[in-house]
Amino acid sequence: MTQITKNALADSLKKQMQITPLAKITINDIVNECGLTRRTLYYYFHDVYDLLEWIYITELKEVLGKNRTCQTWKKGFLEVLNYLLQNKKMVLNTYNSLDRDILENHLYSEIFNIILEVVNELSKGLIVSEEDKNYVAKFYKILFTGIIIDWIKNNMDEDTEELVNNFDKIINGDIYRALLKYEKKEVI
Repeated sequence: MTQITKNALADSLKKQMQITPLAKITINDIVNECGLTRRTLYYYFHDVYDLLEWIYITELKEVLGKNRTCQTWKKGFLEVLNYLLQNKKMVLNTYNSLDRDILENHLYSEIFNIILEVVNELSKGLIVSEEDKNYVAKFYKILFTGIIIDWIKNNMDEDTEELVNNFDKIINGDIYRALLKYEKKEVI
């Protein structure tokens, strides 16, 4: 019942965000739309922004699935972009609100997770510290997320497949080369 209730609240907020700026959506708007009480919403979430954050956390994780490897990162990245595009009004509403960091933080987090998996996979057989792997993943997280935020800022007009293909052209092999630069050579 918990998941059904949370999903009903999420669907209600997403529907409200199609027509109303985030800052003007109230708890009453959300609960009236789905036939629940204010108390029910407050049982699961602190406020509208907490509910929105939960939406991004759960839906982005679901969209990504297991697409976090060298062979599947492009598919995972494309899935994230397509999710954002399918929820364009909600995403633009979030981006244009004072609380755009809700969206940006989750993009940073999910993109980091994708890249870290790729970094860990590519670093097998190399002697690279966890700190250095995290730094490489952080660098590419900022790069990828910056491109996504720019794409959102420009009304999400660029084709998602073209965006992913352009990413691949630019960075193909670069993560491995970066790891080689961090590799610690054993002293004999």
